[in-house]
Order: sequence, then structure tokens, then C-alpha cells
Amino acid sequence: MGLLPAWRWALLLVVVASMAGWAAGRFVVEKNSLRVTSPAGLRGVYECAIGNFGMPQYGGTMHGVVVYPKANKKACKAFHEFDLSFKPKAGGLPVFLLVDRGDCYFTTKGWNAQSAGAAAVLVADDRSEPLITMDSPESSGTDYIEKITVPSALVTKKFGDDLKKALENGDMVNVLLDWRESLPHPDERVEYEFWTNSNDECGAKCDMQMNFVRNFRGTAQVLEKRGYTQFTPHYITWYCPEAFVLSKQCKSQCINHGRYCAPDPEQDFNIGYDGKDVVVQNLLQICLFKVANETRKPWVWWDYVHDFSLRCPMKEKKYSRECANGVIKSLGLDTEKINKCVGDPDADEENPVLKAEQDAQIGHGSRGDVTILPTLVVNNKQYRGKLEKSAVLKAVCSGFEETTEPDVCLSEEIQTNECLENNGGCWQDKANNFTACKDTFRGRVCECPVARGVKFVGDGYTHCEASGVGRCQINNGGCWKETKNGKTVSACSNEEAKGCKCPPGFKGDGINSCEDIDECKDKLFCQCKDCTCENTWGSYECSCGGNNMLYMREHDTCISKVASSSVGWGFLWVIFFGLALAGVGAYAVYKYRLRSYMDSEIRAIMAQYMPLENQETQNQHRPVEHADI
Repeated sequence: MGLLPAWRWALLLVVVASMAGWAAGRFVVEKNSLRVTSPAGLRGVYECAIGNFGMPQYGGTMHGVVVYPKANKKACKAFHEFDLSFKPKAGGLPVFLLVDRGDCYFTTKGWNAQSAGAAAVLVADDRSEPLITMDSPESSGTDYIEKITVPSALVTKKFGDDLKKALENGDMVNVLLDWRESLPHPDERVEYEFWTNSNDECGAKCDMQMNFVRNFRGTAQVLEKRGYTQFTPHYITWYCPEAFVLSKQCKSQCINHGRYCAPDPEQDFNIGYDGKDVVVQNLLQICLFKVANETRKPWVWWDYVHDFSLRCPMKEKKYSRECANGVIKSLGLDTEKINKCVGDPDADEENPVLKAEQDAQIGHGSRGDVTILPTLVVNNKQYRGKLEKSAVLKAVCSGFEETTEPDVCLSEEIQTNECLENNGGCWQDKANNFTACKDTFRGRVCECPVARGVKFVGDGYTHCEASGVGRCQINNGGCWKETKNGKTVSACSNEEAKGCKCPPGFKGDGINSCEDIDECKDKLFCQCKDCTCENTWGSYECSCGGNNMLYMREHDTCISKVASSSVGWGFLWVIFFGLALAGVGAYAVYKYRLRSYMDSEIRAIMAQYMPLENQETQNQHRPVEHADI
């Protein structure tokens, strides 16, 4: 073996140093709960590491029975060669095939198990060690990896041995795989991150990444615009060890004096673009997202990444800052703000934007460190699955609370509508096209609907009835109703929130029937002398014998029509004479007062012209007054 060139030794040291930095962080393997429900000796919850391939049932669960094959125990060959099939019969539990680790790729085991009819794969570790992520190989010369759809999980050696022992003893091992922990706390909005890189000359992974951006862009933008999701892009960088900051390798891969680095796109320092070009573009894309987010249009990031990859590809030597500025201007973004955010890549100081990205790479909580490019994080959990539109959309949709997911999550592209077959087993009113079946991403739910502004209540499966105001307008509230002799009677009342009650004059349950009450049967009404009772639909009529008698229902009595007439006219005559006497009296009083008033006025006038008798008497006794001379 020849000696490595000096630059390769330097690069190796850079990689080792960077890996040491990662080791200082906390790398958490994506784990999920595996619950054994039987036998009793194994009952409990066990950790397993889900594979980074296939389509895990995000947000859901799967029940199955564990089977350990009699042959081909490592599943490195097709099971049909051993005449083995694990496809259950109709109504049977899904098979979780337990296989041993070793001799072939994890993906090979998964594909062979899936082809044999297994619903999931449990790989028992062959050594006592912490669980690792089962990743797909970079290139294996096979095309089946993209076709793997069954979930797979790695279990510890001890747990695998316990499962095998239980199966050898003839026990039936029932297991529940629970992927709900993958996306904790579902609500009406999903937060997800995409850790990526901006170069497009890194082989199959870069092609896969760009295909994902191209295919997922429209869906991501719709979800973001309508407020269903909150998306944040991130970019992985590392620092160059201080001892190699001035080396050719660090200078070509890093900016800000070795603080932020990216691998060489062509993995050759002498040709094409350098890693520092990638870091600058990463920084530009982060700043573009920040500026777009400030203008409340974060979805523009998807347009930029898509357009930049088409207009400024590395293969055509257009991967430049000038080309990027052209794309930015075409999208109507503020170039000056973005350039200010980018700062000076040659400055010997920290860049606050990239420093925040490096800090974010270290795992917090259950997410773990981000070390794989690209990495998708949904609700603070690293996604494990294929990076393609339908698989990622499934993971995102699983983060929504049931019945709150957007319509795109219910499209035929990613799931079937269980309400289309037998109405999902839920209540249905075919006449009015009302149904309690609601299709959700995790499956249908039977929930009484709100229709025409009226709330239905019930169990959703066998019974739903209208309640509240307006309920009688729909199917008469589920109550009895009948029309007879031009009269309509109903057992439904909008004054009541729910339930049916026969109206007065009827008896029954109010739902199926209301029967007329015969008020005349038990002599409860029309009890007066000479009264006769006749039952009517919903009521009764009483009458009195003879043509001159009138029945009064309020007093349950009969009165004479003649008597009532004479009494009435007599009363009117009394009133008439009373009013006449009152008028005469009032007139007399008026005349008397008028006469007295006129007498007093006449006397006053006459007193002015002639003395009266009392005045003369007074004048006789008054002394004579002499005028002054």
C-alpha cells in the first residue's frame, strides 16, 4: 500500500476532527416503541430502531404475530427458493418476520421479507451493542430499494433471543408496533425542517434531493400559505481544525477563516467549484429565507431553490453569486437586505447566521444530532423513510390531529377513502345525504355531523339525531309527524334541545307514533249536567242539550242563550239611563255656575255707576273735607 499524499492526510485529519466534534454531541437513533402483548413472560415495551428505508406507518400502529423462519434465517435469499410464504390468510394477523442480522444488506432482508408476504421485518442484532439506524447502501446494484414499503426495525440481541426462545416453546408472540411516538403532540399545524446543501454535483443523493424539491414544492407552498405547516430550511456546515486553517484544503472548503466549511463538490481540490462556494450559497439561501419570512412569504424559498438549480447548475458552470442575484431579483426579493445578512465571507470573525446553524445541528430533546444529508425533521423527530413526495407527505400529514388535516392529506395519492365502502360502517341518512363518516389520514372516524346549521348528536355508528334550534326542519327531528283532515301535528319542538314529545291530546313515544287520546272515554271532561262529549283528533268538543244552551269550556258549564241575551240588554239599558242622568246633572251644575258668575259680573259693573245701599250708608257718616284754598 502506497503512502497517502499530504493533502489527503490533511483532509483525513479534517474529517476525523469533525467526526470528533460530532461525537461530542449526542447522536440519537430514531427509536419507537415495540410492545409485546403475549406471552405473559415477555409482556412489556421494548425499544427498536426503525430503518431508514421503506415507509413506516407514521402516526399509526400495527398489530401482528412474530414468525421466525425455519430456513433462510438471515433473509439474504428469496424465500420462494425455500417454498416459504408469510402472507396471512383472510382475517389473519399480519406477520412480523424475525430475521437475523448479517451476511447481506438490511434492505435485502426487507425486500425478501416483503416479497414473501411479511407485513414488517424485525432484525435481531448479532452483537450486544447500542441500536443503530438501518440505512440503505449508497449503491448496491439493485433497483428494489425504492420498492420497499414495509416497515423494518432493529431490535437488541437479548430481545431477539427472548423472542426466539418463546417461539421455540410454542408460544404465540403478539406484537404491537407503535409509530405514534414518531410525531408527538399532533395538532392543527405541523412544524418541519429540511437539512440540505446547495451543491448539485454530489451524485445520486443530490439528484434525489433536487427531485424531491421539484416534486414537493407545490404541495409545500400550499400547506404553508394556508397556515397548515411551518417550514424551516437548514444547512449543515462544520469547522476546520485550527491547526489546518491555513492549509490549501481548508482555504478551499471554508469561509471566515476556517469557521464554516463544506465538502468539495467534485471531491477534487484542483478542478471545478470548491467547498467554500457551496458554503456561500448555503448562507445566501438561509438569508433569502429569513428575508422572505420577514415579508410573510417564506414559501418563496422553494421557488428560489428550484429556479436556482435550473438556471445556475454547476455542470454548466453557472453556479455563481451573479446568477443567484438574477434569480433573487426575478422573485422580487430585496437583494440589499439579503447581501447585508450574508456579510463578509473573508472576515476573520463569526457569522451569526452560520453560527446559529451549527448550534442547531446539535440535538435537543428527542431529535438527536443532524449528521445525515439530507435530513427531514417533522415535529422535532428525524424522519426515516424515502425522500419522495408521497412518503414525506404521509409523515407530515401524520402530525395533524385527526379531522384537522388539510384536503391534500386525504388525496388518493397517499391514501384511500374508507368512507366510500359501506359508508365506513357509520350512521347514514341516505334521503338527505347525511353521514357520520369522516375520512382522516389515520383512517375513518364515525362522528355525528353538522348539517344545514344543525348539530347531530349520537354514537355516530348506529344513531345520530338533530338537536338544538332548527332541528325540526331536518327529518322533523326524528320525531313522529302526521297530517289529518288538513291539520298537521308533530312531536318535535324547537323549544326542546332534543327528544320527541307527543303534543297535548296525544300519547306515545313521540318517535314512532302518537295516538289520539279519547278525552270522552273516562268522563274526564264535559262533566256538567246535560253535557255531551264528542272526541276529535287531538282534542274534544262538548255540547249542551237543547238549542237554547251554550257550553262554557273554562267553567265546564252550560248557560242559557236567552238568559244571557236578556241580561245583556238590561245591562245595556242601565248603562244608557245612567249616562243620561249623569248628563242632565252635569248640565244643571253647569247652568247654576254660569248664572252665579253672570250675576257677580253684573253687580260689579253696576257698582261703578250707582252706589249701592251699603255704600250710601257709609257716605252719610263720613266727615266733610274742605279743600285747601
